[in-house]
Amino acid sequence: LSALAGVPGIETACLDLEGDDWPLAGEYFAGIVVTNYLWRPRLPDVLAMLAPGGVLIYETFMLGNAAYGKPSNPDFLLAPGELREIAAAACLHEIAFAEGYAETPKPCMRQAIVASRPI
Repeated sequence: LSALAGVPGIETACLDLEGDDWPLAGEYFAGIVVTNYLWRPRLPDVLAMLAPGGVLIYETFMLGNAAYGKPSNPDFLLAPGELREIAAAACLHEIAFAEGYAETPKPCMRQAIVASRPI
């Protein structure tokens, strides 16, 4: 985060995204990137922030990851095809989708999607 501070056109913030109050209510972004994180109660809020024409890049762990380490709690692991279903329910256009075993940066089970909100 500190590496991005001061870069023109980039605003950084440290926010509690799991609290009762959603600190980004009413905000819209041209791009949203989420990695190694899953908090299902806030997924609708995250997707609602994607502006028309905006791009979502989301990648995190999926079921089966327990064989490779943490996270291993199913509450924090995506089901097969879950990101694809979530994006479709939010009326996003799927650009790319991948799921399954990944060797790097370390062996794990991952799921990823790139999707855009129609203009």
